[in-house]
Amino acid sequence: MAEILDALYGTIESRKGADPKESYTAKLFDRGIAKIAQKTGEEAVETVIAAVGQDREAVVAESADLLYHLLVLWAARDVRPDDVAAELTRRHGVSGLEEKKKRAD
Repeated sequence: MAEILDALYGTIESRKGADPKESYTAKLFDRGIAKIAQKTGEEAVETVIAAVGQDREAVVAESADLLYHLLVLWAARDVRPDDVAAELTRRHGVSGLEEKKKRAD
């Protein structure tokens, strides 16, 4: 999965500064971080709705949309997939309850 996410992220990065009339990704970048965040939130809600009331294929499709928009959000904030992977690696093997407690301190 990491390979396709890295490839998609590279494509997304290449759309920065591209013509918004020719690329949906460029259009998102052109509209700014607030719109990108809004679209990411909408896709998250659609994924949750699909998980609760629809079939597996709907969850797969909505998850793909969510991941795409999340990658656009990361690119807009100069967050690379490797940055998130490093954070997940750091947390691996640590109790979720422990992790949350550390963040609350």
